Amino acid sequence: MNHATTPLESVLADAAEACQRLRNAIATVLVGQDAVVEQVLWGIIAGGHVLLEGAPGLGKTLLVRTLASALDLEFRRIQFTPDLMPSDVTGTTVLVTEEGGAGRRFSLHKGPIFGQVILADEINRATPKTQSALLEAMQEHAVTIAGQRHVLEEPFFVLATENPIEMEGTYPLPEAQLDRFLLKVLVPMPTEDELTQILERTTGNEVEPPSKVLTQEDVLRLRSLCRSVVVAEPILRYAARLVAASDPLSSSASERTKHAVRYGAGVRGAQSLILAAKSIALLEGRAHVAFADVQKVALPALRHRILRSFEGEADGIATDAVIRDLLQAVSCRPSNVDEAVRKG
Repeated sequence: MNHATTPLESVLADAAEACQRLRNAIATVLVGQDAVVEQVLWGIIAGGHVLLEGAPGLGKTLLVRTLASALDLEFRRIQFTPDLMPSDVTGTTVLVTEEGGAGRRFSLHKGPIFGQVILADEINRATPKTQSALLEAMQEHAVTIAGQRHVLEEPFFVLATENPIEMEGTYPLPEAQLDRFLLKVLVPMPTEDELTQILERTTGNEVEPPSKVLTQEDVLRLRSLCRSVVVAEPILRYAARLVAASDPLSSSASERTKHAVRYGAGVRGAQSLILAAKSIALLEGRAHVAFADVQKVALPALRHRILRSFEGEADGIATDAVIRDLLQAVSCRPSNVDEAVRKG
């Protein structure tokens, strides 16, 4: 992809075609889950981390492994368990003896976080202390070990899987860590047709992983191009109004939000709306974001950032229901424009 000498339309078409090749490569291994794959691609293109939630056996780990196989990036897997320690994730310094016994020195033993595509498998089976070991890496793309800061190689993505928090042996992720994920994607059960295809593939000859379809440079270019997608001010203001309306203390909050929500989405929620919307535009070969793009990403971008109140949990009001209510209540046009239209 030569962006320096190619017209904008050709660059966008080239980027969309590269993403389609990545979709096709994943489809050779993973059956169905098209919406899940699409949302993971939003995160990859935007340069953000993605949290996949679903019951065991739905292909979450397979999706991440397949994605890593299709990208020319270093893949590392961390299997989270209750006895996993923070140093098992980040690494530690060890005392080693020089050759010939001339002396001793401290040497850095890098943990699995020193990769580019990090599969944090069943992340909510580890204790909150170990979960927090990912915070600095996810936010700063660096880790501090024994007082020394180590920068991680770009691009760096954490693709975490978790089981529903109602399952035994799970620990809810801290709000601060949840906020580091650009998107939270729910993985549904397969349909009958999809399950039939899964049985055919998994009980027959072993399916080969896909070959590399995008290089490290391709991924970095896509991420840079995503950042350059244009967002008009009215769309920025629309995203801001959506996030503001998720705060139960806001004057624009709906009655359901005031009743069911304890804390609304914050600044990172608004940033995620815009970045994921830019990814959609890029995937479709557009150089600008539409209102519909923001609406399309609202659920995965906000569902993990809105904390329900006790009343909301007791009444069984799902976070997704609150977000759908926001989308219906918040207009694409500011209230003063609506008022002028009514008076005119």
